[in-house]
Amino acid sequence: MRFVVSPMWEVAPSFRLLSSASAHPVHRTWVEQVRPRVAAAGLDRGWLAEFTPPVGYTPDFLNPAPAGPAPSLAAELAGIVAAPVDRVRRDLDHLARHQGSLGPRLRTLYADPQTCLVKVAEEIETYWELALAPYWARIRAVLDADVLYRARQVAERGAGHLFNDLHTSVSWDDNALRLVRRKQTLTRETAGAGLLLIPSVFTGPGLRTRVSLPDPPQLAYPARGTGSLWQRRPVAKTDAVAAVLGRSRTLLLTELDTPASTTELARRTGLSAAGVSQHLTALRDAGLVSAHRAGRSVLYARTSVAESVLAAGDSA
Repeated sequence: MRFVVSPMWEVAPSFRLLSSASAHPVHRTWVEQVRPRVAAAGLDRGWLAEFTPPVGYTPDFLNPAPAGPAPSLAAELAGIVAAPVDRVRRDLDHLARHQGSLGPRLRTLYADPQTCLVKVAEEIETYWELALAPYWARIRAVLDADVLYRARQVAERGAGHLFNDLHTSVSWDDNALRLVRRKQTLTRETAGAGLLLIPSVFTGPGLRTRVSLPDPPQLAYPARGTGSLWQRRPVAKTDAVAAVLGRSRTLLLTELDTPASTTELARRTGLSAAGVSQHLTALRDAGLVSAHRAGRSVLYARTSVAESVLAAGDSA
């Protein structure tokens, strides 16, 4: 048994959330920022739209078994592109049984998986840059904190306590892991060796599983701390940081509590657009901000390094 932080386990659930007409109590801020970008890029009519119906099954080959504790998106996309043809078609058959039929893109994928999976990976990468990459430092902090908490549970109280605390539909009893309301029984013979536990901020209140031999089963569960993920953080004391970085660059870092473009940052701060651009370049070169293409504009986001710098300055 091991824990994994997986970018792909955030892709399909987050896209499904964007497609929903109902307001989400936790992710509303993220949805309001991201949905227009995704629609402008036409992704609401692309591969992901056909892969992720409002409810139900998502093809298993979109979540290849991670080789390490925190695979990159590139590594997971390589796994998708390399998915065996028979697995892709088996998953699409399963999706067709759930939906009643396949959309035009998925019928093309069924006929020629090797060619179309490259296009699927390209669209997922575009979606990632628009919807998740600018927020990844914040999301990753929640996921890492969850893994540390669960790992400590295992170390101090054992795996049984971990499972009994993981989710209301999971329990460990009489040397067996039990999942309530799962339609198909899992046995050691049908589930593969081992177990991957994957925290997720977008998976919703329930559990999601992937069982596809010979890979170990994957169990995605809601990460602790998701409820406060998008809450605006109080402005830290920045005098100590400003003494090192300068007041303008420190101001820009504090304004990047949510990703923003150069134009938006200039409007918020009163700095000139040229000045903001120059400061952002310096901050990016120092590893304090990251840049992400969003259509014709570029979104800037604080990195985990910047979060640590601001937190250290606040405690100084």
